[in-house]
Amino acid sequence: MDAAIRTQIESLRSLKITDLRARYRDLFGEASPSFNRAHLFRRIAWRLQAQAEEDLTGRARQRAAELANDLDVRLRAPRSFWREIESNGEIPNRDPRLPPSGTVLERAYQGQSLRVTVLARGFEHEGRHYPSLSAIAYGVTGTRWNGFHFFGLKQEWKT
Repeated sequence: MDAAIRTQIESLRSLKITDLRARYRDLFGEASPSFNRAHLFRRIAWRLQAQAEEDLTGRARQRAAELANDLDVRLRAPRSFWREIESNGEIPNRDPRLPPSGTVLERAYQGQSLRVTVLARGFEHEGRHYPSLSAIAYGVTGTRWNGFHFFGLKQEWKT
């Protein structure tokens, strides 16, 4: 590293964070998301050295090319892909207390009859979609409830 680059890097040590961020923007062409002084200093110093040395050395370029050629190409789909196909779009971790999709749950509450349709992902009550039975129970009563308890789903659903 020549003396000019060394003095530029040493001058960075006395800069405030706002000045470091401005210098970063000049060198990289974009604002830094970081406000960490040490990180900004290291990134700017690296960039100054890379520009002075004309980026990567021939040896580093050769090694990068070797790594790129040796990169394994995925020949199989991930396991999650096959699990999703086997489950036919059903949610694999569905709570066993839930009845099958399309089932209508009914419950009387303070003289009202509540009707909730079980969907593949969530529930429908009075034309609105809800993520959980607890959300429906809270909307109806104004109090936090365990949705399974509120609708009487205490045991595993048998189909």
